[in-house]
Amino acid sequence: MASHARKNAARRQQDLTVTNRRAALQDIRNAVPPAPQARSASRVPGGEADAEVVPAELIALVQDFVHWERRHLDDAVGAARQHIKSPANWHRLVLYALTDALAYNFLLVGTLAAYLQEKGVEADLLRRHLQSPDPDRYINQEALDLLAGLMGRPVTEGQQEPTWHFIGRQIAACGIQ
Repeated sequence: MASHARKNAARRQQDLTVTNRRAALQDIRNAVPPAPQARSASRVPGGEADAEVVPAELIALVQDFVHWERRHLDDAVGAARQHIKSPANWHRLVLYALTDALAYNFLLVGTLAAYLQEKGVEADLLRRHLQSPDPDRYINQEALDLLAGLMGRPVTEGQQEPTWHFIGRQIAACGIQ
């Protein structure tokens, strides 16, 4: 019987931890400042979002960015283990890797949110999906450029192609792996 009591107590503690963590994560999401010069994506002609079909370009984007995020997170773990006796290197290398992963994640979320805005997804639904009080929180010019490249939209005549537009075109060309 004592074994069951300990297991039940452990389960209750785990449930509390998960609940507290979710609430704490929501507090952090609410405090994330909007992207610099946050904006809404303009609606693109072509109908509503098709709930049954996700464009291959978006799947390729998620695969590509998650690959790079994982790489940076693995670098952070490796640096954290390798440099425990050198605090200056530990702080520097762990933070470099973590902020690189964060940047990829922020841009990925902004690009997907921009796509949904372009397809006419309602702001309330987008707020719920983003778990954010602001549907534009993650959308910046880089996210819009990345989305334009993914979707094969041309650059304005006479304008130099933005870096993220080029990267979006490359990801779309390579496709799903």
